[in-house]
Amino acid sequence: MRLDQFDLNLLVAFNVLVEERNVTRAAARMNVTQSAMSAALKRLREAFADEILVQHGRRMLPTSNALALAPQVAAAIVELRSILSTGMAFDPAEARRVFRLVASDYIATVLISPLLPRLEAEAPHVRLDITLPRSSIGAMLQDGEIDLIISPETFLEAEHPRELVFEERHVVVGCASNPIFAAPMTEEAFYACGHVAVSVSRDGTFIDNWLRQHGDRRRIEVTCASFIQAPWMLPGTRRLALMHERLARVMAPGLGLAIAEAPFDLPVMREMMQHHRARSTDRGLAWLRQRLVERVAG
Repeated sequence: MRLDQFDLNLLVAFNVLVEERNVTRAAARMNVTQSAMSAALKRLREAFADEILVQHGRRMLPTSNALALAPQVAAAIVELRSILSTGMAFDPAEARRVFRLVASDYIATVLISPLLPRLEAEAPHVRLDITLPRSSIGAMLQDGEIDLIISPETFLEAEHPRELVFEERHVVVGCASNPIFAAPMTEEAFYACGHVAVSVSRDGTFIDNWLRQHGDRRRIEVTCASFIQAPWMLPGTRRLALMHERLARVMAPGLGLAIAEAPFDLPVMREMMQHHRARSTDRGLAWLRQRLVERVAG
């Protein structure tokens, strides 16, 4: 088939179909009807003279040809998106772009939320689509599905550009009436308390991973699905939580929490931004990255 007769949107459908291996899930992911996705699969089969997906019991599996094509198609999609985003000047006041970010609720609270008034004034039609971190973010970045990851350095991909946003410490947080805060905290007293921890994905969190690697002795009594949930589990209890200092400073006044230094040395966390290397000349993304850095500096 000649390129000028091929609908390039079918490449996106191909990519999603091979990843999801299910027409219904692929349709939901692309926000189209199941019949529209079935029609796209039919056109792909005709264009590539291959079944693309074949029924195997209750599942659909990609053909060997589809699996061989998948990395090339994913790379082509990234390049095409890069051409579309970098080939045009970016005027914040007129732009109607959607930036797709991966960021935790902690980053949304301490970095993105305070920046929104400036973005609204400077770029009133720009939208932010924020996705919580999960184990598949590396593949999402590679496939061009997201524009920017904001994450601790340890969770980033090796082959794509990164830049430091800020450095963060972890502190001990608990109910202000907890007697443990009446005196300098000792390691023995810290481990004698029950603890609240956070589990956001199977990759773990920066601080929990470090503690496990260094013989963690905490007695975890509550595990939360997000960083924002953790401080709400502390008022009226004697439990403690290790929290990002910036988040602790935001949450402590309203919840009646106390903040103390950890009774042992903890590593500094480097919070980074990462984008696909094909987006390095993306003027709109460069503008957003600059605004994020300026927010920290301010």
